[in-house]
Amino acid sequence: MPGFEYRSSQNWRGMPLVHVAFGHREGGRYHAARACGAIAVGDTAVGVVAVGIVAVGVIAVAPVALGLVAVGVVALGLVSAGIVAVGLVAAGVVAVGVRAVGAVRLGLGG
Repeated sequence: MPGFEYRSSQNWRGMPLVHVAFGHREGGRYHAARACGAIAVGDTAVGVVAVGIVAVGVIAVAPVALGLVAVGVVALGLVSAGIVAVGLVAAGVVAVGVRAVGAVRLGLGG
């Protein structure tokens, strides 16, 4: 089964404004795809706004998220929310940050 990819014709700073990419199955295995754009959606997403299984961006939403604002199961960012959240401001079951809210929390500052 082939994967899916959409790349907008509009560009922002050399990358597509919108890039959506999902992988495909081959020989019983799944091959993930990477989306890279101002708005990126896919298995692995890198962009200003990134949504995927793994997301890296200014705003990242994914099970594994890394960004200035990160939301996910495992979230790392200045402001983060997730089951495990690490950031300046963090909210989660396990939260580490200057301002941390959670069942298990480690506040690193005043």
